[in-house]
Amino acid sequence: MVAVWLVHVGQKLLLWGALSAVSLAGATLTLSFLQMMASYAHNWLQMRPIPSISGAYPFLGHSLILKQGGEEFFQQVIYYTENNRHVPMLKIWLGTVPVIAMYKAECIEVILTSSKQIDKSYLYTFLQPWLGLGLLTSTGNKWRSRRKMLTPTFHFTILEDFLGVMNEQANILVNKLEKHVDGEKFNCFFYITLCALDIICETAMGRNIDAQTNDDSEYVRAVYRMSDLIHRRIKKIWFWHDVLYLLFKEGWDHRRNLKILHNFTTNVINERANEIKRDEECKSDDKGTTLSNRKRKAFLDLLVNVMDDEGNKLSLEAIREEVDTFMFEGHDTTAAGINWALYLLSCHPEVQKKLDNELDEVFGWFPSGKQLISFACLLQSPVKSLSPQNI
Repeated sequence: MVAVWLVHVGQKLLLWGALSAVSLAGATLTLSFLQMMASYAHNWLQMRPIPSISGAYPFLGHSLILKQGGEEFFQQVIYYTENNRHVPMLKIWLGTVPVIAMYKAECIEVILTSSKQIDKSYLYTFLQPWLGLGLLTSTGNKWRSRRKMLTPTFHFTILEDFLGVMNEQANILVNKLEKHVDGEKFNCFFYITLCALDIICETAMGRNIDAQTNDDSEYVRAVYRMSDLIHRRIKKIWFWHDVLYLLFKEGWDHRRNLKILHNFTTNVINERANEIKRDEECKSDDKGTTLSNRKRKAFLDLLVNVMDDEGNKLSLEAIREEVDTFMFEGHDTTAAGINWALYLLSCHPEVQKKLDNELDEVFGWFPSGKQLISFACLLQSPVKSLSPQNI
């Protein structure tokens, strides 16, 4: 009889527990929804004077009309900005989050010169699983403190040590591009990106991954795939929630590539930390060559020893955040800049010739830089077919 009573009470407790859990979850979701609505209404009223493009839906924004492919999306952005050149900025809604596209230097200057506008937008949260809260994604006191710690690692004398690495990788790039001379037009961005990846990997981590000669390596593929997944996730608001994201194939692909990237960086950090420790032990015993005597130190070597105002070193997690950040920022933005420079040089042969002459005068003995610019001359015909007047 007592057993039956206990079972009956237990069933009631389980029922009440389940109802309480459901009620708590419902209340949490309702509160989150109300907060999102309040933020949405505030942003909508505040951003109302800024011109926008047509096709936005409540809560979804322009998500349904945005192209998913990188090239297609870029062309779409160009189309909208060209059609709205009469206004200084343009508003696009990604779900309930407004995104402002500014293409007037005067508008951009206000943001870039501000020492207060350092908070990153909500969309930067999608970089955090990969980059953590490093210099790119952090804000406030952590950003200021981290920037102060890292500034000395970019001294010109340190950067000069890596000119040999840059020259070596630039020569590989030139040799690969040379195969396309007098051939069909091609997209040189892929080659340039691999070159930038090789340079930033060796300068940041002290590891040569041979991306230009082995573009099928697991780490290189993971970098490319992760970058693509993040861009796609930003444009699909139904991918924003972490739990919902894992219901899709792309969510599991994201997790798999994230593991590859973090494992690679963590292994390199541990190897370098152990090497530094061994060098310090050798130094105390007056044996071997210490790390400090080596001609070249990678960014990682400097991070291991950097300290804040209180004498505290960065944790291994913080080091990984910064190394991953510079791997992501360093290769992508640099590659885009080089690619654009080559395009402009090919569109303006008179500037190209002037620059080539200047390199002859200043760096006549310096092969890689001169070769790269000279090669831009050879690429003039195929690249010039992509000039604005021909698009």
